[in-house]
Amino acid sequence: MAEIQSLARGLKILNLLEHARNGMGTTEVANQLSIDKSSASRLLHTLANYGFVEQDEQTSRYSLGPQLVTLGQHLLNRITLRDHARPYLHELVDKTGECAHLAIQAQRQALYIDQVESTAALRVESEIGTLSPLHCTALGKVMLAFGDCRIPDELKTFTHRTVTDRSTLEAQLAQTGRRGYAIDDEEYNYGVRCVAAPVYDHRGALVGAIGISGPAGRVTLERIDEFGAVVKDIAAALSTRLGFDVRLRQTLDGDE
Repeated sequence: MAEIQSLARGLKILNLLEHARNGMGTTEVANQLSIDKSSASRLLHTLANYGFVEQDEQTSRYSLGPQLVTLGQHLLNRITLRDHARPYLHELVDKTGECAHLAIQAQRQALYIDQVESTAALRVESEIGTLSPLHCTALGKVMLAFGDCRIPDELKTFTHRTVTDRSTLEAQLAQTGRRGYAIDDEEYNYGVRCVAAPVYDHRGALVGAIGISGPAGRVTLERIDEFGAVVKDIAAALSTRLGFDVRLRQTLDGDE
């Protein structure tokens, strides 16, 4: 497949700067890429606008920018979270009999980064890499209720049970915060109920959500509290594994 030339050049610039201890000037970049200086300047300015490179005001030389650090940190967090979460996902399946999922917030949606399937013939699976809305999934509601995600401007309808009224959703999220876990009562898919709880890191920051999904015939409303307690306890154990101290969260909540 053919490359997009300007994108390829931008990536090559990042590779060059990675090995340039004192940064590089526009002319040096142009020479290394065998392009004219004006083209190199435009590429560098574009990368700088998005935080991938930064220019020293004194020397006018370019070096790698803070956005790369942010992306790298997110990647490390995801890898670490997924590795640590795996045995807890298995525990969720063992204790509930339903598929267990792990998600993080991405692009203002819930991104599934891992799952462990149930052994039941009838089960609810979500492909890793799937993005799901925040307002009508249990994992997404965790991010709205316990994290710093804002309620989406558009509350799209997926089933007749999807909450599309903002004030009603706000009340639901407040209740979610009080009980410590979120519920999707056939709001995203008919015949499917889900329960999820927050996962915190050593700073007391929400880093993801862990939960289960199952057929409504098994995940009944009468058993929601039972499932909720299990999910909440396992999410808390995972948070502790990540270095979370509940006293820190209580302090942070008290400051809000």
